[in-house]
Amino acid sequence: MSSVGDSRITKVVIVGGGTAGWMAAAALSRSMGHLSIRLVESDEIGTVGVGEATIPAIRLFNALIGADEIEFIRETGATFKLGIQFHDWGRIGDTYMHAFGQIGRSLGMLPFQQYWLRGRNEGVAGPLCDYSLNATAGRQNRFARLPRIPDTSLDGIAHAFHFDAALYAAYLRKLAEGAGVARTEGKIASVRRNGESGHIEAVVLEDGTAIEGELFIDCSGFRALLIEETLETGYEDWTHWLPCDRAIAVPSENAGPARPYTQAIAHQAGWQWRIPLQHRTGNGHVFCSDFLSEDEATEILLANIEGRPLAEPRTLRFRTGMRSRAWNANVVALGLASGFLEPLESTSIHLIQNGIAKLLAHFPGLDFDAANIDAYNRRVRFDYERIRDFVILHYHANQRSDSPFWIRCREMGIPDTLAAKIELFGSHGQIVREGDELFVEIGWFQVLTGQNIVPRGYHPMADALTRDELAGFFDDIETIIARTAAHLPGHEEYIAQHCAAGVPA
Repeated sequence: MSSVGDSRITKVVIVGGGTAGWMAAAALSRSMGHLSIRLVESDEIGTVGVGEATIPAIRLFNALIGADEIEFIRETGATFKLGIQFHDWGRIGDTYMHAFGQIGRSLGMLPFQQYWLRGRNEGVAGPLCDYSLNATAGRQNRFARLPRIPDTSLDGIAHAFHFDAALYAAYLRKLAEGAGVARTEGKIASVRRNGESGHIEAVVLEDGTAIEGELFIDCSGFRALLIEETLETGYEDWTHWLPCDRAIAVPSENAGPARPYTQAIAHQAGWQWRIPLQHRTGNGHVFCSDFLSEDEATEILLANIEGRPLAEPRTLRFRTGMRSRAWNANVVALGLASGFLEPLESTSIHLIQNGIAKLLAHFPGLDFDAANIDAYNRRVRFDYERIRDFVILHYHANQRSDSPFWIRCREMGIPDTLAAKIELFGSHGQIVREGDELFVEIGWFQVLTGQNIVPRGYHPMADALTRDELAGFFDDIETIIARTAAHLPGHEEYIAQHCAAGVPA
């Protein structure tokens, strides 16, 4: 009779390096010590490597793999990130912040935003960002690691990072190889499959070397060598909702202090990212080729960067959507091999992290149980679709009439799940977070109100306070936030003192 141990997977092959491959290698080697893990990559095959902005969940991943935060920041040229500032998304001239962390505080059974809706109606509430320590500190270019505001019931700073994706992959590689992961350099020439099960048995390199495995993780980028080229899994195209299909990327010299937030600046047929690192700034222009040529998009980008370009602009072509199944047979796709959502809300690296976390939760045996695989695929699909809806919201909720692109985005049909969320919000400002979807209620609230969607009312329990009590409630929070932010050090000052990188400019 076989033992349970006989059914365990022991040999994992990761195809492709970059951020996705080395994140998987670092996490699996740290969490499952019995595995033999081999990563296959070729130095001749480049990585996309522009995903430089993250959300606070990255700190959980770094903790999982045993990364020291200060060491990580130094080795990746990282800066701190408090949120994303959006320019010209609702109307030209509009600016708002989707800040991480707490805004205000709940009172009784109601979240802060319900009181704020009433307060705005009655003229006693200031801008929403005045009640966010992250947004207030961001506007002042200040930062400190402060989990709680002392002597109050208010949370402190919630932070993520901007970092150099290539340096992060190198840092992860160091940790993974230190934990026993083996790396094989070489190009894959063919894939060998089992004639009965259809499972992949080995990848064969150009020199004839066969690398056998039991579980394969496809981190081969847009090529999707295993999940699509070999297994023909299928891809769901979402460009009818998210029509941008190109990005021009270029690094530039830093010009002025590094802001502790990402900038997303809307242009005539897309938007521009601006991501400050310690040693350079990452820039890119995401756009729709139906409305703008690559030459025009490049010209717009170069006219709107703040420092001297450090390289020639490069073009990335993509098709927004997701693989029909992220896990097929004995292959799990991560990163660009599993799907693509433009980096408007900095979710690219999170989706890799999320796929890894769910793989660990659903780690298979040699029988590759179908119910387990189906559960993984359902959960990954839920995450992709809810993030997709959040990104669509930014495009759809615009009042711009200056270009056909924005008019098309406003008038297009949207997924029923998003339409229901907007309709519910429009009544009394209510937002329901379903399951463990990534973006919490206050994140949705910031984007909806930042892009001028105003509810018709608010929850009646917000009337429990008198007008004077409501005004005092806002004043107290605003005072605490302003005082706390004023005592934080400058963002660059904090980095210079605690975690400056030895990265050449």
